[in-house]
Order: sequence, then structure tokens, then C-alpha cells
Amino acid sequence: MPRTRIPDAVLSLAHARSAARVARDWPEADRLRAEIEAAGWKVVDRGTDFALEPAHPPTLEGAGVVRYGASRDVPSRLDEPASGVATAAIVATDWPADVRRTTDALRAHAPAGVSFVIVADAPSPDQAAALAELEDGIEVVWTSERLGTGAAWNIAIRRATGAVVLILDTSVEPTGDVVGPLVGALEDPSVGVAGGFGISSADLRHFEDAGPGDVTAIEGYSIAFRRSDAAARGPIDERFRFYRNLDIWWSLVLRDEGEGRRPRRAVAVPIPAIRHEHRGWTSLPEAERDRLSKRNFYRIIDRFGSRRDLARNDESG
Repeated sequence: MPRTRIPDAVLSLAHARSAARVARDWPEADRLRAEIEAAGWKVVDRGTDFALEPAHPPTLEGAGVVRYGASRDVPSRLDEPASGVATAAIVATDWPADVRRTTDALRAHAPAGVSFVIVADAPSPDQAAALAELEDGIEVVWTSERLGTGAAWNIAIRRATGAVVLILDTSVEPTGDVVGPLVGALEDPSVGVAGGFGISSADLRHFEDAGPGDVTAIEGYSIAFRRSDAAARGPIDERFRFYRNLDIWWSLVLRDEGEGRRPRRAVAVPIPAIRHEHRGWTSLPEAERDRLSKRNFYRIIDRFGSRRDLARNDESG
């Protein structure tokens, strides 16, 4: 099969990104990566060199359902004015009972003005059948192949209408309103990200569970942020196909105001919820989940490894 020709403009962007990486200008490198991916290509780093590959599987339509091959193919609402208090989003892959438990509990306790999005990331047949039976009031966005957590979060953000986006893991079962406390925390302009569970670090290399209050990062069990911030600071790096450590990276992106400026805060807020088994973790062999976790963690170090100011987790900075 003949090789697909790489457009000259894309190749130029890739060389510029390589130069930015050599200069350790990570924000510029990420911006250029996003441009490359928006053009339908992806960069595969190979030490100081790189390769370019077509970015995504095809978008397919059949039986009245569109299955998207890339997050960028999903129609975005980010240019529209926000409406409603928040959009609560869930990623569904497998384990339909877990998805149903979280969805039902979330809807039962959510305040008025909350919209709901489920990203069906190439779900298993059982999960797909369960999603097809969901009642009205929940938007389900389907992918044609498994795109991974980073892409799924981008899809959720693109479809969000609420002023706040809350991503909730299916291991979490709300027992009361989990939306209101997190929306309330984000009313403080000094807060960049909020959630029910936080972690702290003194060096951005070792993290430990933290109680309520200011933390270094919010865990992805329940992570809330302003839709406008996601539009301005995104998209999320879709190399985070595995979920682990994406929450740290995104928390730091949302907090970062640039070197020499006080970072915004990450705040852990008590929420009424039960945490169940996290099957995305327990379903994998230990060696595989460690390998995937380390790969993701290197992305944090690449961008934020020298930013000890972001490790601080109090207003005194």
C-alpha cells in the first residue's frame, strides 16, 4: 500500500515542534502538537527524532448513529455561550453495571441546570446495549475505535454546555449532590480545578493522598473545571490513552499561570459519594498498568518537572 504523503505544512509544524522540545519550551511544543493533530496527523517521538502518522481511524455513520474516529471530528459547542450550571460527563468502555450505577445516582441527586454527556469509547457489546436503553436526557457520543481517556475527555469538553465541566469516574457512586460543592469551589477565581479527592506533592515526583483543602492535583475520580478554561488551555494531550496520571497533568495545566506567576489553586472538596472498585486499574496485570502509568508520568515530568512552584499547595506560594 503506498505511503500517505505528509503535507509540507504539517512537516514544517513538526520540525518547529522538535525545535521547541530541544529548547524545552513545552507549552509551545504542546501547541504545535495540537495544530498537527488538528490537521489529521500525530507525532511519534523517537528520542530527538520524530515520525508522523495519520492521526485517527475513520468517522463512520450507520443506522442513524455517527461513530467518531477522532475527538476533533466531534462537533464542538465551545464557541457557544455556556448555558446551565454544569455538564457532568462519564466515559463508558466496559462494565455496564458500573456506568449505570454512577449515571443513575448522579442524575438522582444533581441540581437543576445540569446536563449529562456519556462518551461511549468503542464500548463492549454489553455496554453498547445498555447505553442504547438509556432514557432521554443524556447525550451519548460514540467513537468508532477505542480512542483512550485523553480523547474521551476532549470529546466530553467539546459537547459540554454548562459553565463547569465535571468528569466523574464510574467507580464513584454519588449519594447526594456532588455537583453543587464543586461548582461552588470554582466560583473563587483563584481556584483552577476542584474535585472530591486530592493528592499533594513536594516535588512533582512523589504524590500522596491529601485531605480536604488546597492540594497539588485533583484525582480523576471527580474532577471539575471551568469550560472556558478547558477551551483556552486545551485540548488535552491524547497520548494519555490510559487514564492514570492524566488527572495530575490536567490539574497542573489548569493551575499553571506561567513561570514567575502564582499558580491557581487545586482544591479538594468533600462530596457525598462512595468509591467502588476501579476496574480500569484492577482489570489489568500489574506489569501492564505499571508500564502504562510510567509512560504517562514521563509526560508530566517532560512538561512540569522543573516547576516546583506548582508543587506548592497553599495560597502563600
